[in-house]
Amino acid sequence: MTYFSEREKGDRPREFDTIGEAEWGGIQALLRARIADGSFGASFPESCPDGAGPIGADEASLWQAIRAEVPNFQERPWYGTSEEPPLTLDILDLVEFIWRYIGKPVRRSYHDYFEHYHLNFDVDAGRVEFREAVNRIFRRNGLVYELKEDGQIERIAPPVLREALMSTEFRTGDAEFDRMLGTARRKFLDPDVLVRREALEALWDAWERLKTLDGPDKKVQATAMLDAAAGSTSPKLREALEREARELTWIGNNLQIRHSEKNREPVSRAEHIDYLFHRLFALTTAILTTRERPNSR
Repeated sequence: MTYFSEREKGDRPREFDTIGEAEWGGIQALLRARIADGSFGASFPESCPDGAGPIGADEASLWQAIRAEVPNFQERPWYGTSEEPPLTLDILDLVEFIWRYIGKPVRRSYHDYFEHYHLNFDVDAGRVEFREAVNRIFRRNGLVYELKEDGQIERIAPPVLREALMSTEFRTGDAEFDRMLGTARRKFLDPDVLVRREALEALWDAWERLKTLDGPDKKVQATAMLDAAAGSTSPKLREALEREARELTWIGNNLQIRHSEKNREPVSRAEHIDYLFHRLFALTTAILTTRERPNSR
C-alpha cells in the first residue's frame, strides 16, 4: 500500500537511522493490536479451559520471552510509560522478535459457554502482514531500515550506493579477496554502526589485497591496475585515480580502520562511515571491472 503523496512525489528519502517517538509509537500500536487479536497465540497460546485449543495469546509468557531475548527492555513494550523511546537497536531486535513469533489468527469454532473462539494460526500470513506494516512505518518516516522476508532487518544503503551494492558481484578467482569484499558489503548493511565500522576494515583489507592479485609487488601491480582502469587515452583521469588511490591508502593507515593505535583518529559517525565506504568501494569497483581478465558482472 502506498499513500497519495508517495504516488505523486515518490518515496521520502531514507536518511534517518534513529527511531523517534512517533515511529516507536507506531510500532507499539502494531504490537498492541497483535496482542489484542491473539496473533501471538501461535507461539504463546492462551488455552480454552475445556482444552479445545488456543483462544488467544498468553501475555505473561510473551513478556517473559521478550525479557529473555531482548533483555534491555525493562517494561512491557506495549505499555509505553517511558517518555523516551528505547534505543534503536533494541527496537529493531523487538521487531525481529515479533516477526519470529507472530501468526495470523483464524477463527475455527465458537465456544458458547465461554463466549470465545478457538483459533488456528497462519504463521506465513501473519509474518507478511506484520512485515508490510512495519516497513510502511520505516518508509513513511524516512528510516534507513527494512524488514526482509527472512525476518532480518537490513539497513538500506544511501541511494547512490544502493544499486552498486545490490547488483555488483565479483568473482575474481581469489577466494580470500572475494570473501573480504562480501564481508564488507554484508556488514555495511547492518543496522549497528559498530558493525558498519567493521565493514570499513574489511573493505580496506580487500583494497590492500587487490594490489597483489596479479603479483606480489604492490607498487608494480598498483601502477598496472590504475593504468588499466584509466585506459591509454585518459592521462588526466589516470593522475586523478593515482591521487585517489594514494589518499585512500593514507586514510586506511591513519584513521582507526586498519590500525587501532591510540594516535589513530576514530571513525564513529554514521555519515563518515558511509562516505569512506562509498569512496573506496567506487574505486575498487572501477578497477575490478576494467582488469585485463574481468570476472565481474
